[in-house]
Amino acid sequence: MVLVYVGWLVGLTGLAFFIRSTYELKKKGRSLKGKSFLLTSVLVDNGIYAIIRHPEYLGSMLLVLGSILISQHWLTLVLGVPVLLWFFVYVLPTEDRHLIEKFGDDYKRYMQTVPGLNFVVGIMQLKKHKKEGG
Repeated sequence: MVLVYVGWLVGLTGLAFFIRSTYELKKKGRSLKGKSFLLTSVLVDNGIYAIIRHPEYLGSMLLVLGSILISQHWLTLVLGVPVLLWFFVYVLPTEDRHLIEKFGDDYKRYMQTVPGLNFVVGIMQLKKHKKEGG
């Protein structure tokens, strides 16, 4: 039963990351009129994007993990684990390469200061940066 509660917590956290990242991209990404909000014309590096580079992917991954923990069914595990691995092995590196091509050195600097998925490290780094007056 504990795993079910943990699963709900993980899943709801994932949903929060996903919703927040969508909101911030729509608000700050300056996508061209009539185009998807995902096709930003500026590098969004504030808000949740100052904590982690890929909050929408983290949200999706946490939703998958939450589903595995809630259902506790072998089929969810068999389907969910490859999806999680696909994010780590293919989606995240591909997205970083694409954004380097799109935003160049600005994105490379962003990658050096903001972790891809580790929001705990991202929060600590952001607090340290603010404390130092940056």
